[in-house]
Amino acid sequence: MSEQRLQQASSWTRRREEKERRMQVVMRWMSGPVLPTDKTVEALEALVVAGDRIVLEGDNQKQADFLSRSLVKVDAKKVHDLHLIISSISRPEHLTLFELGIAKKVDFAFAGPQSLRVAQLLEDGVLEIGAVHTYVELYARLLVDLIPNVVLVCAEQADREGNLFTGPNTEDTPVIVEAAAFHDAIVIVQVNEIVEKLPRVDIPGSWIDVVVQADKPFAVEPLFTRDPRHINEIQILMGMMIIRGIYERHQVKSLNHGIGFDTAAIELLLPTYGESLGLRGKICEHWALNPHPTLIPAIESGWVKSIHSFGSEVGMDDYIKARPDVFFTGRDGSLRSNRVLCQLAGQYAVDAFIGATLQLDGEANSSTVMTGRLAGFGGAPNMGHDPHGRRHTSNAWLDLRKDSNPLTRGRKIVVQTLETFASGGVPAFVETLDAVEVAKKAGMPVAPIMIYGDDVSHVVTEEGISYLYKTEGIEERRRAIAAIAGVSPIGIKAKAEETVALRRKGIVALPEDLGVHRLEAGRSLLAARSMEDLVAWSGGLYQPPAKFRSW
Repeated sequence: MSEQRLQQASSWTRRREEKERRMQVVMRWMSGPVLPTDKTVEALEALVVAGDRIVLEGDNQKQADFLSRSLVKVDAKKVHDLHLIISSISRPEHLTLFELGIAKKVDFAFAGPQSLRVAQLLEDGVLEIGAVHTYVELYARLLVDLIPNVVLVCAEQADREGNLFTGPNTEDTPVIVEAAAFHDAIVIVQVNEIVEKLPRVDIPGSWIDVVVQADKPFAVEPLFTRDPRHINEIQILMGMMIIRGIYERHQVKSLNHGIGFDTAAIELLLPTYGESLGLRGKICEHWALNPHPTLIPAIESGWVKSIHSFGSEVGMDDYIKARPDVFFTGRDGSLRSNRVLCQLAGQYAVDAFIGATLQLDGEANSSTVMTGRLAGFGGAPNMGHDPHGRRHTSNAWLDLRKDSNPLTRGRKIVVQTLETFASGGVPAFVETLDAVEVAKKAGMPVAPIMIYGDDVSHVVTEEGISYLYKTEGIEERRRAIAAIAGVSPIGIKAKAEETVALRRKGIVALPEDLGVHRLEAGRSLLAARSMEDLVAWSGGLYQPPAKFRSW
């Protein structure tokens, strides 16, 4: 018995012993935790073993691009069949890893920039997909059944002891590092520079194994920047309806906006159209979203009380530093973002989520996974559902209850916006989502749905608003959706007399039912109509990226 216990005890430290074995190989090149830049590829060949689970920091915006470019250069005979875990497949080399055989399987949340190539590699059998996740779901699995062997992350600066300053784009870094550091995985960090003293310590050096200075600063994409010049009258009309028919009606004070021109239009209508309705101080005060430049006029006009962010936005640093009452900033003045915490805020703390989709069916199921395009979901399913764990109340949450029974729970407002036809005349409302066929071909047991229809409380198109939370039964729900679906395959099923009845019941509202005048939906209503206007509103603090400058 004592021998058996001894054998069992020796097995409790296998992960730790394996980590120490790998680290011993590279220690001769290192000074403390610092690895010379020119040893990065050799170090990866020693620290990464075939079949490992590897977390590569590739967010919506921030990319550990030096490490991903270095991983592509390893000898595929030594390092192969990796299981890649990445929140956003954003860079070409992320998929080159699969073409070279270095990686074999991927679990991810979003693949917007590489969605077409992901679909092709999946069809060709070059890439295996474990699952398409939401962000929080993917992070959670790092702590349960996708525990990594090695993680590759990035930070702004490190000191000689390995302490990290992540800067305004902290994003995924803390949860990735923690999942590795406290379960004997190897933490490798690329930094823009190594300094003697950090502005603040975001992650302690005791959690870090290897620090390498990258050949150039890590890539950051201006993902949430929308040029007001491209906002059109249809988006303005929809924005007016949303302000009047959802935000005002339900007294929405805390919310998340998705990425897009639809929501940018709403943000730029608050200081003008919203002001004309006397809504300042009554709606849209607390936000969970990145520092959208199109929110600057609303901030400057006194609409916004607080913003917590998933990540930062290129060119907004000086503006954020000058507005600490609104943004979450450190003593150094830089933003402290955190994708996990902001996703949780968007899931549980806000009253409303509003986002867009590529396809929506007759029951309001939606997906951005389409034939030939596997974009993933990002955080939309986290924030775009009604979380049954919520227990605090608000006027907006209570307003969607169907009765006053004290045992009846409230409901989160989940809005899907889309024009009835996408670019190229392709209908956005469809009988069956492409995601169903994609799942069938890929052998997925469940179709990759972004937001399930039973979570959607409102659908908004240029035709009007469907208040789905008021419907009784699936057939009335279908009729409410068809009533605002235009001449799409879903919309042509609408019957005029049924739509009239739905309007009388308050289940469907056309612009005129809301007091919204279609002819007033012009660009003159926007608080800013160009990037120059946004800079002016910011007092010159906002510095747009070069590609958005036309002056």
